[in-house]
Amino acid sequence: MAMDGKPREGRSLSRVQPKASDLTLHQLRIFWAVAHSETLTKAAKQLGLAQPSLSQQLGKLEANIGTLLFHRRSNEMELTEAGQFLLPKVEQVLRLISDLEDGLAQFSGGERLTLRIAGINSVLRVLVPPALRHMQEYYPGLDFDLQESSPAEILDMLYSRRVNVGLLATNSVAQASVGFVQVPLVEDPHVLVVPESLVLDGVTDPERELPPDQWTMLNRSIQFIFGSQQAQRVAEWYDKLLPQHHVVAKCRSFDTAIGLVGAGAGVCLAPGLTTVQQNLTATNLRLYRVQAPPRRIVALVPSQYRRTEPYKGLIETLQSVAARHAIPGLLETPPFLSIDAPSDL
Repeated sequence: MAMDGKPREGRSLSRVQPKASDLTLHQLRIFWAVAHSETLTKAAKQLGLAQPSLSQQLGKLEANIGTLLFHRRSNEMELTEAGQFLLPKVEQVLRLISDLEDGLAQFSGGERLTLRIAGINSVLRVLVPPALRHMQEYYPGLDFDLQESSPAEILDMLYSRRVNVGLLATNSVAQASVGFVQVPLVEDPHVLVVPESLVLDGVTDPERELPPDQWTMLNRSIQFIFGSQQAQRVAEWYDKLLPQHHVVAKCRSFDTAIGLVGAGAGVCLAPGLTTVQQNLTATNLRLYRVQAPPRRIVALVPSQYRRTEPYKGLIETLQSVAARHAIPGLLETPPFLSIDAPSDL
């Protein structure tokens, strides 16, 4: 209390009484995105906002609530105790709003509903087309927006609500997928992709049994680089199964790596789905199953979509398509590769 008897103006945000009417849905979505991002820069990218605008809206939200929601350390954001309390409440609000939007879409006066899907290349090429054909029969008023993206980009689009469904491998998402339901679609076996001229059927000791030129070809490895941990696991596989190999090329796309194999540059380890070329397996390749854990492909969806049509129908159709799919031309594991490989490739 001041000397004149009037209340002294508070210096702490925590003394301001929050007003629910001052809160906006836009601010809550910004808070949610920042809470699920490592930095303000990443959150701004997810939301398609300039970072100064995002910071301003976040500041307004904190002022309206009356307390700080984040500890700010350089560009890093860590939830305060108040922020930790608010986050699950905001998630409930956003889930309800999403349910409301989805429900009202049924009464949109004939306006077509767009189902937005982001996925990795191999899944979009192999599993999605037959699933979409089936969906069109049952939902003639439905159209699709398909985006080929990297796993990190898929998560960004899911968090920012730019897509409804993400299709990717579980080893790509780790704990970053908190808040989404992972629906298993298919276990995609790893294969050793070799040129057609390199015949490994029944080979027990390749150094003795293969001609010199084929032995040399077998030891030219073309490796796909996907993050430091993935690169380390792939290197361990080659060191254990092909200890005399040397790396002739590193790629950031399975398509590029498989193309190099087809040209006779070497061999590569790849998930089976990535070898399927528009309904056909390239005729200049041989595909050998290897003793390695399969790549687990999932549909990643917000929990409110899991039991809501047409998302539920799409996921069930993808599961059905995946259950019937087989990698064309897949050959049995050569004896010299029948050794347990490093886990979680």
